[in-house]
Order: sequence, then structure tokens, then C-alpha cells
Amino acid sequence: MTILTDRLGLPAGRRPRVFVVGAHADDAEIGAAGTIGRIVSERPDAAITWLVLAAPDPVRATEARASAERLLAGVSDPVVDVRELRDGYLPFLGVAPKEAVADHAATDPDLIIAPRRDDAHQDHRLLSELVQQVFRRGTILEYEVPKWDGDLGTANLYVPLSTAESSAKVAHLLASFPSQAGRVWFSEDTFRALLSLRGMECRAPDGTAEAFVCRKLIF
Repeated sequence: MTILTDRLGLPAGRRPRVFVVGAHADDAEIGAAGTIGRIVSERPDAAITWLVLAAPDPVRATEARASAERLLAGVSDPVVDVRELRDGYLPFLGVAPKEAVADHAATDPDLIIAPRRDDAHQDHRLLSELVQQVFRRGTILEYEVPKWDGDLGTANLYVPLSTAESSAKVAHLLASFPSQAGRVWFSEDTFRALLSLRGMECRAPDGTAEAFVCRKLIF
């Protein structure tokens, strides 16, 4: 399989820096767990920082930390930062959301994995805007989160996943976020359907993929 981290331009001569951010406890995993797994597998030397902004519920905060730590178990000294900002109200909280992102500006990441700018959820959308304000150098991959709003859009960057990688992603989501089990959209069928749809669009060898928007890619 193609070396993803080479294609994304992560530096070969030093430890690459990656910043993963989600508004909520499961956002980054839903959008990019397979891709993150590929990065960890290919570059266990990566310095990865993981930020979750809105996890005021202690149960959700615990899920967020445990999930991130499991996904990043293959890298040394990952930084997992889970904040307790109010879920659903990020655009109305003044400076706190931007300060949370800016606290990690000094990491100067080579790759940022964040929500889509056109996401219908106000928390996701604000976070995407903040990431692009704070980080002016690294490549930004904007992931998608399926929801009842029906906001799935066109992607321009695809990461094909093997059958094993897709199955591992779905299993991780279901096991890591039991608090979400009662939500209609949080299901194996939803996650597999989106992986299959994006896999069809990019003609992935095993038929599954994650899709992103990358607005600026420098070679």
C-alpha cells in the first residue's frame, strides 16, 4: 500500500509533528481514525498532539482521553488535551475556544487533522476556522462527520483503507464511546456505509476509504 505519510509530505529527516483536533469526544475518530492509524503505523516517531474542546461531561471526557490514548499507543509521548468547554455553544464562548487551539500553536505541526469548514454543526465549523487562523504553515486535512443535517459534501483527498483497517476503525468507535450507543446515527451501519461510499468514489482496492477536504497542498 502507498506510504501515506510520504504522500502527505511529512518530513523524513526529523520527527514529524501532527495536530489532531475535534470539537467533541468522538469527532476525530469518526472522521479520521483510519488515517490516524496509518500515520501511527508508518511513523511511530511522530510527535502527535490531540485536542478535544467540548467534553464537560466527565463520562465523555474519560472516553475522549481513553480513545485517543489507544489510537496513539504506537507513538511515544503523545499529548492528549481534553477541555471542558460547553458542548454546542463554542461560537458563543468568546475567546476560550481560540485560546485552547492557540495553546498548541508552538507545536508548529506539519499536518493538522480537523473538521470541515462547511460542516453544519456550529462547533465543528468554528473549530475549522480557528485552526486555519492559528496554523499558517502545515497541511490541513478537513474530515467529515455524518449527521442528521445531511451535510456530506464533495471531497478532494481520499485515504483508501484495507478491510482490516476499516473494521478496526468501526470496532474502535463502538467500543470507545458507549455513551453514544443510543444515538440513531452512531452505528456500525452508518460508519461502514460512509467508508464504502468514499471507497467507491476513489476506487479503493478494498472498497473502503476516508475522505477529506484539503484546500491547500504544497509540494
